[in-house]
Parts: sequence; C-alpha cells; structure tokens
Amino acid sequence: MLTRQDILSTIRMVREENLDVRAVTLGINLNICANRDPDRLVKAVYDRIVEKAGSLVRTCNEVSDKYGLPIVNKRIAVSPVSLLLEGHTVETAVRVCQALDAAAETVKIDLLGGFSALVQKGMTPGERTLIESLPEALRTTHRVCSSFNVGTTKAGINVDAVLMLAKQIVKTSAITRDTRGFGCAKIVVFANMPEDNPFMAGAMLGPGEPECVINVGVSGPGVVKHAVERLTLHDPDVTLNEIAEEIKHTAFRVTRTGELIGREVATRLDIPFGVVDLSLAPTPRVGDSVGEIYQTMGVRNIGAPGTTAAVMLLNDAVKKGGSFASSSVGGLSGAFIPVMEDHALSKAVADGTLTLEKLEAMTAVCSVGLDMILLPGDTVAETIAGIILDESAIGITSRKTTGVRVIPVPDAKPGDFVDFGGLFGSGVITQPTCPTGADDFVNRGGHIPAPLHSLMN
Repeated sequence: MLTRQDILSTIRMVREENLDVRAVTLGINLNICANRDPDRLVKAVYDRIVEKAGSLVRTCNEVSDKYGLPIVNKRIAVSPVSLLLEGHTVETAVRVCQALDAAAETVKIDLLGGFSALVQKGMTPGERTLIESLPEALRTTHRVCSSFNVGTTKAGINVDAVLMLAKQIVKTSAITRDTRGFGCAKIVVFANMPEDNPFMAGAMLGPGEPECVINVGVSGPGVVKHAVERLTLHDPDVTLNEIAEEIKHTAFRVTRTGELIGREVATRLDIPFGVVDLSLAPTPRVGDSVGEIYQTMGVRNIGAPGTTAAVMLLNDAVKKGGSFASSSVGGLSGAFIPVMEDHALSKAVADGTLTLEKLEAMTAVCSVGLDMILLPGDTVAETIAGIILDESAIGITSRKTTGVRVIPVPDAKPGDFVDFGGLFGSGVITQPTCPTGADDFVNRGGHIPAPLHSLMN
C-alpha cells in the first residue's frame, strides 16, 4: 500500500538529483463533440476541454506543494481528432486545432496532444483531412501536438500514409521557417503507438481508455545517474549485473513516488487513475541526462561499440523496477534518447561519435525511437519516409513501440547549430550517411505486410 513514506524516502532525490514528476496528463475523450456543423463542432471541443480540465493545474499545484515534489508539466491528451473530421474540410480541421490551442491556453496547461490519426491499415477521409491540415494547423497554434500510427506488428506498415506524412513534415518545416521549422517538433510518427502515453508529442487518449483518465510520467535520469555513480565510486570493479540491479531498485522507488502523486491528483479530480510511465526522459540540464548514465556505466564516448548494449541494460532494468513497483505501469516506460533534449547525446552527435545509424541501432532496444533529430533543410520527403519506414520495421518486428520525430531546419546544413530553447534543447544538423537512393522503393507505396511471427500467434 502506498504511503507518505514513499515520498519522504526520496527527499534526497528531489533536492539533489533532479527527481520530478515530468508530466501529469489528463486524458479526455472528445467523441461526444462530433457534429456535422463546423461551428458547433469547434465550440463543443473548446467547451469540453475547459469543463473537464478547468481545475487540473490548480490541483496539480496543490499536490506538488503538499509533498514538495515538482510537477513540471500539466498536459492534456485527447482522443484522435481525426474521428471528429469525417465529412469536414481542411479549413474545419485547422479551426478545430485552433480551438484545442485556445482551450489549452484557457486552462493554462503546457501542451495538448491528440491531433492524431491511426492509419496503420488504411486512411479514412477524416484522417486524410487531418493530415492535409497539418502545416497550417501547427503554424497557427502553439500548444497542440500531433501523432500518427502508421504500423503495428499485426497490421504491417501503411507505406502510403508514411509518404504522405513525410511530405507534410517537409511542408510544415517550410511554413514554420520563421521558427526554424519548429512546427515539426510537434509531430511524431509511430509504429505500435501506445494508448496511454503521457509524454509529448505522442500523447493521445487511445481506444479502450476511460472517458477521462489521469496518466503520470515520472522521469529520473539524474536519480539513476547518481545511483550508478555512488555504486561505482564505492566499488570501481562493480559488474554490469550489479549496476542493473541498482538501477532496478532506483526505478522501483521513483515509480512508487510517481504513482502516489498521480493517484492523489486523480482522487482530488474524481477521475480514474490510469498509468504511471517511468520513462527516463532527459532535459537539456547537466545532471538530467540519459547519456550521462551510459558514461557513468563506462561508455566514455557515446556511440562507441557497446553503447547499444548499455541502452538495453538501462531500458530493461528500468522496466523491471517499474513493473515490480506498480501494477499500473504503462505508456512507454523505459529510456528515451531524444538527441536535442539531452546535452550528452547532443554533444556526442556534434563530436561525431554518435551517428544517425548508431542511433537507429540503439532504438531497437530503447523505449521509443529517433527523437528530436535535426535534418538539413533540403532533406526530401522520400528520405524522411525511408527513416520512418526503417524505424517502423524495427518496431513491428521487435513487437515494441518505435517513433520518429525529425525536424528539417530550413536553410540549415550538416554541422550547423540550432537552439530551440527550454525543454526542446539544442543540437547540430545531422543526416544519414547515404541520404538518398531509396526513392523508387518508397514511392511504390502500398503496404508492407506484417511479419510472419505476428500472423502465427
């Protein structure tokens, strides 16, 4: 049974090791807002979010003050907006996105996810409308994030949807040139997309979820790094299995803390508690880096042989510790590797030790995929589509979630430095070693079938 002692035992983690609740995310089902009249649809979406989330920020602040544990972000995830757009125009889709943004501003939350579509097997007119609206919708909003599921282990990969999304990413980059293509930082393309992810840009209230639900994302890369550091200082000859055990115990304590906070927020709001997602999601701050954990383990140069094994060790230990701590672990729990948002990973890319190809290998064993990657401004849609297809292939074959969030930066070239500030961080432009040459393959379109093992289950 969870008690206040679970929080008291983590005081050092909060004061010295950057432990926080990274996000409390309120899921809201918007399907009741469906209406053939665009004006009524837009009003219903705005009103429902304001009604359901009006006290979210105040409640989070009260719980944070009670336990002395920072809740960094208060967010909303809605059911896929594409479901509301059947029979509507691109103009209406943009208006709905603007209504989401206005509601998010009214209730004072940080980001809102769910301007999304699930297109792994095909595409309805409403889903196509949402995808076509992306550039203008994200240009005219600030808090709305968009996500798409283009493949699953059961369904295979919808190549037509991948290519269409890649073209929209290129257009979004161009139309948000004044912010160096920042609109693309709010788009993520998944395979095996989770239905209860509290982290942006991929948060969405999936099918089968309650009408409203509280999901919590707890992040503690600094806590894990310090735990491993203390262990190696005490015993320089510590083995990797002993490091894994220490990470597992640390993840247990962090998960218990996050669940206590999440359940109290849910109780105060009279909303069901969903999951606690223990993902080591870094920030650009020194001491809050996943890359620093690999270095503390002994991988001095991130990207060197052995890095992928270190990622697997960390990801597995975090998942085991979280699963033992709670029966409500969900989302993407594990270790993220968002390059721009992690100063150690970003430096490794700048130094040339961490290439896009090595990052791709690491995504086979981390909790998500290629995240916050800066690409040259002249990157073509076929190259982006190929990157998405490769990541999706890893995900559906490995029966795990993989995602791609890439940002083609207008006018930028490999090696250029870009700084988005805040949690989005900074980094240098990179690209695949061979950025072109698969255009004919990508443009064939169609569907890549599901792997054999999924059909035999």
